[in-house]
Amino acid sequence: MRLLPAAATVVLVILMLASLLIGVAQVDLLAAWRDPYAMLVLMESRLPRTLAVLLTGAALSVAGVVIQSLVRNRFVGPDTSGTAEGAALGLLAITILVPGSPIWLRMIAASASAMVTTALFLAVIRRLPVREVMLVPIAGLVLSGVLGAIVTFVGWQADLMQYVGTWLMTGEFSGVIAGRYELLWIAGLAAALAWFAADRLAILSLGDQVATGLGLSTATVMRLGLTVVAVVTAMVVTTVGMIPFIGLVVPNLVARVMGDNLRASLPVVAVSGALLLLTCDLVARLAVYPFELPVGLILGILGGGIFLWLLHHRPAHG
Repeated sequence: MRLLPAAATVVLVILMLASLLIGVAQVDLLAAWRDPYAMLVLMESRLPRTLAVLLTGAALSVAGVVIQSLVRNRFVGPDTSGTAEGAALGLLAITILVPGSPIWLRMIAASASAMVTTALFLAVIRRLPVREVMLVPIAGLVLSGVLGAIVTFVGWQADLMQYVGTWLMTGEFSGVIAGRYELLWIAGLAAALAWFAADRLAILSLGDQVATGLGLSTATVMRLGLTVVAVVTAMVVTTVGMIPFIGLVVPNLVARVMGDNLRASLPVVAVSGALLLLTCDLVARLAVYPFELPVGLILGILGGGIFLWLLHHRPAHG
């Protein structure tokens, strides 16, 4: 178990080098410093794409841990709680109301809308029977479906289906270049904030009564968690579209190996999420080379299989 973070990091570095090398244009990393064309390809396309994949995978995985702590249910993720659809709804609203809005205003609108819809999801599941654990993800899927339908209907009426398709369909990184992925650094910073609140999130996951008895301000931690999940999801949806399963399966896989110590497991969750998404991105780029598939398609197939495995196997830690 102690070797897991180091091993995952080594594999991640190897895949990062592979990501820099793979593409239609042939690039020699060792000679790039004296080849202007190779340097241009690396700095404008390959490196931004690799960083975007890493930031997206790490941030979404950490956001998955946070939302699972907030709802105290391991079968929930940012993409199954209405958060991603809420971010898309905010983007759609600001696009219609203020067509020429700057990127920072779109970011705020998407984050605020994602936070509201996540808070709505929390309010809904609070009314569900405590023993009916599987009703929580079902409620999230229903909310996601309703919000997704609203976004699609409004987008159709406003002739903005191209934007809606970009936000809600399977995410892909083919359009990522320098200057078009930097919002993901904000998602990475928001995910890093969760590590500083890891102990509080762990206590909150024990229940409101236990957390209050231990002197924790549950409302403050809840707001912090909502902010992290909303900002991460909004930045990802704004930049590359919806990425399925990553925030659902990675936290579960890491928890089965490392248990519920969030302080120790969150860095491993981040590295594992980046590793899984980068692997899927490389598969998507090589499957029909020199063309490529959306990474969300590969992750949807792989993540769906992992999720089914999680449903049918007991965790190693109680």
